[in-house]
Parts: sequence; C-alpha cells; structure tokens
Amino acid sequence: LLMAGTGGARAAPRAMWCTAPPDALRLKVNLPYTARAIRRNRELVIVAIGSSSTEGASASSSAHTYPARLSQELALRWPHLRLRVINEGVGGETASEMLKRFETDVMAHKPQLVIWQAGSNSLLRHKNLDNYLATIRTGIQRLKAAKTDVILMDPQYAPVVVAQPAHLKMVTAMRAIANDLRVGLFQRFAVMRHWLSPGETQMADVIARDRLHMNDASYACIAKLLADSVTAVARRELDPAEMSTATRN
Repeated sequence: LLMAGTGGARAAPRAMWCTAPPDALRLKVNLPYTARAIRRNRELVIVAIGSSSTEGASASSSAHTYPARLSQELALRWPHLRLRVINEGVGGETASEMLKRFETDVMAHKPQLVIWQAGSNSLLRHKNLDNYLATIRTGIQRLKAAKTDVILMDPQYAPVVVAQPAHLKMVTAMRAIANDLRVGLFQRFAVMRHWLSPGETQMADVIARDRLHMNDASYACIAKLLADSVTAVARRELDPAEMSTATRN
C-alpha cells in the first residue's frame, strides 16, 4: 500500500500490515442484531458516524476512507451478504454535534450496527471531559433503545492528539464507558501505537503531513482490523450450520 498524496509516496513497511494486540481487537460484547441479519440473510446496514476520521480527511478519494474500505473487507469475509456501509462523517464535529444528527443521519437508515468515532475534536477544543462522556452515554442509550449494536472508536494515535494533556484520560474514559454500558470499543489509539512501537514503522507512514489525520494506508489497515473484530463476534454467535448458510447463500 502506498501513502496518500498528502502524506508522501513511499511505501509503508510490510511489518505494519496489519497487526495489533489481540486485546485491542477483542470487542468483548456480542453483536446480536448484526448476527441476526447474517443469520436471516437480510441486508446488513452499518452506519459509520464521526468526524473527519470517518469522513476521510487526507484520504486520496472517498474509496479510501475507512467506511469504504470496511465495506470491501466485510464483503471479502461474507461474499454473499447484502451489505451497506454508510459514511455519515462530518469533519470538525464534536460528539454533541453528532448526537444532534442521530435521528436523520443514523436512525433513518435503520442500521443493525453503528460505529461511532469520537473524541479527537473534543480534545483539540479542550471540551469538558465529563460533558463529553455524558453525551456519549446519552447517544449509546438512544442507539441501544433503537435495537442497534454499537461500537465506539477512540481517537487516533497522532502527534496533534498525543500533544493534548488529556488524551490518555479520554482514551481511558472511553474504555470505561464502553465496559459500563456493554458496547464494543475499537481501540484505534492502542492499535496505531502498536504499529509504531517497534520502530520499523514511522509516523509519516501512517499519518498525513498535518500530523493529525490518517492516510490511505492507515485507513485501510484500520478497516481490515475492524472487519476482523466484527467478523469474529458474528461468527461466534452463529452455529456451524448457520455459518455454512451465511457463506453459501
């Protein structure tokens, strides 16, 4: 994979593709509505809501955003599944602004799974952490009341994010609220930090020149690992006969 034009043209080291600690990928919850759609051979609708990381800032095209790549990755794993992954990312938004769009941009699609990426803009704007967490809690409760599976996605590991004094508090708090409300958490921060820890992968391999946004390579890797996480949970909830039907029909 080559980096996006905003981040340079050198290839990222192969050692990066595409690993993470098992604990960072394990969602720790079931995804009953997602599994039911697969079991009953219904269309699986996934809404990705978030800010610029979801919209795809610094991606070379809309086809290289993480929701677009997630759709491709899931189609590889479930080749006969009817699938829609809808990108409802709006750059610059905080969680409270996203929450205002839930009725029109999330619920209206009647998804079985919502992936909610949030946290980075609240950090950058130095928003009150307690207010942020209260918003996240309200949003999760609304999604669960609508009988939707939920996966939170925490901030990216990037220089501009790590420079914020409260970034570790944010990451820890998101883990706690996911555990408390029993929803999935995709630990993007831990995953991206893992890529860089051996020293073989450089920040410029995975982050654009603005030192904040991901690039084509890291969007693709996040999508692959997220697809692995979702698929592992869905397969766990299907018995062997259902698995055979899901992959054959």
